[in-house]
Amino acid sequence: MTPTVPQARIFYGWFVVAAAFTVMFVGFGSAYTFSAFVDSLQQDFGASRGSVSLVFSLAGFLYFGLGVVSGPLADRWGSRRMAIAGMILVGLGLALASVARTITEVYAAYGLGVGLGVGFSYVPAVAAVQRWFVRRRGFASGLAVSGIGVGTLVLPALAVQLVEALGWREAYLVLGALAALLGAGMSLLFADDPRHRGLAPDGDPPKPDAHRERPLGMTLGEAMRTRQFVCLYAACLICSFGIFMPFVHLVPFALDHGVERSAAAFLLGIIGIGSTAGRFLLGGLADRLGRYSFLLALFVGMALALTIWAFATGFWSLALFSFVYGVLYGGWVAILPSVVMDCFGGRSISSIMGILFTSVAFGTLIGPSAAGFAFDLSHSYTLPILTGVAANLVAGFIAALARKNPSPAGEPAR
Repeated sequence: MTPTVPQARIFYGWFVVAAAFTVMFVGFGSAYTFSAFVDSLQQDFGASRGSVSLVFSLAGFLYFGLGVVSGPLADRWGSRRMAIAGMILVGLGLALASVARTITEVYAAYGLGVGLGVGFSYVPAVAAVQRWFVRRRGFASGLAVSGIGVGTLVLPALAVQLVEALGWREAYLVLGALAALLGAGMSLLFADDPRHRGLAPDGDPPKPDAHRERPLGMTLGEAMRTRQFVCLYAACLICSFGIFMPFVHLVPFALDHGVERSAAAFLLGIIGIGSTAGRFLLGGLADRLGRYSFLLALFVGMALALTIWAFATGFWSLALFSFVYGVLYGGWVAILPSVVMDCFGGRSISSIMGILFTSVAFGTLIGPSAAGFAFDLSHSYTLPILTGVAANLVAGFIAALARKNPSPAGEPAR
């Protein structure tokens, strides 16, 4: 028998949102500092831009691809354990990167440490939030993943200051300590199901015997056999070839066009500002206008934003691109988990999201590193950027093919 817990003045779901926000602030913020280290790694190890970019691609592949493991484990063991383990791994990976003697050791330390750490924590954290909300699911999800945007704003700027003041090795060490202490500490707030606390989603009064009800929605196998899942998987795979290029190549692109180093690094911060705004504002707007339709519009919007980058040559045009792209990218990250919950229900949400995000993993592995090698050959980013434009347009078309599929029984259609 589940004990009844008195209604808290503050709905506990918001504490889960705060934990997810912090995990993503620390994990993705640490990952997206990578652009601030590219020049230092190139100089110290005599590496090409393509080979250095591969470090980020490896980490990205792991932290999205590992959802296929961390999702089912979170359904079984709980989000709290997975997030704590992930944050400790992020801290350990950054600390080991600080003592690397070859670019291969950076691959192993940063790629495996940050990749495994974020991979173990990201899907469990996002999935936990979805179970605590229905009516405000888009807003809550947006608030949680805005940690990525705030992390992108704060930590790359911090990394630049640390590199200039202490050196790149000491900068990695400081970031590693921050990840382990702050990330793991806040992960203690995670709780997977409001029913376990005598609560209902959105802070509503619990139904009698709600703890005995089976979560609504599809199993992993049922979801994977739907046309909607196949189309979402293909759309996320294709758009991911270009969606993460700015996080690796925007600073080098700006430096190549004569932008000062501090101003170039600030462009990542502008993406963070836009991304934070997009996660806060677009998630709630999608709740009112329809989350699936909004997702389709974001694919088109990101394609148009990348077009701005293709023709930008100075700081202000790059700043415009950074903000617009940040808003749209932030909205995409915020809305996608809620769309998955709407489509397939909460029964196996962590497992379904884990499989879906392997599509993003493959795109992240190939896209940024391919852009780096393309630059090494042509000394231009034009072709990779335009490829990203086309990829987002194709992704939007594919996702639209499944637009009319019905929602699972018991779940609200959006």
